[in-house]
Amino acid sequence: MDDAPSAPGVPDEAGRRRFLACACGIMAAPLAVVTACPLATALVGTIYRKPALQFSKASGFAEAPIGQPVKVSFTHLEVDAYLRTQTSDSAWVIKQGPTAATVFSPICPHMGCRSDWSPAAKAFVCPCHNSLFSIAGKVVGGPSPRSLDTLPHKIEDGELYIQWERFATGITDKVRI
Repeated sequence: MDDAPSAPGVPDEAGRRRFLACACGIMAAPLAVVTACPLATALVGTIYRKPALQFSKASGFAEAPIGQPVKVSFTHLEVDAYLRTQTSDSAWVIKQGPTAATVFSPICPHMGCRSDWSPAAKAFVCPCHNSLFSIAGKVVGGPSPRSLDTLPHKIEDGELYIQWERFATGITDKVRI
């Protein structure tokens, strides 16, 4: 019914509306792409990629006695999408010499509680369910499904550097999470 051509001198309303809709769409498209790409990467990208691990310098290694467990502390960077957080943590280190050491995560593989060294028992003890681990990290008693988890590390110029990793608890396999 409105198919009749407009009178001369009267603007074509449908053409103007169509032009404005296209112009708004063209201007909004780059904004939508700029907004959607980082959002999609944050939501989907982290599912398929594990964060790169970094070595963090641990304090107290140089003074550690050989053959005795020592708790060392270090700070590592945790990245979650756009959030970057400096987190302090600790690990158990048994120094075999100036260039050799074993580094254990303090997290018990059973339920995720933090284990401590008991000089009286000469073992690592988990306070939650009394899992016991030898100085070599092997399960001696309790419900833990596996030995203490070792952490990647390196020693450079007498300084210890540790890569912080978390592992799944309650299973027999050492699976990084």
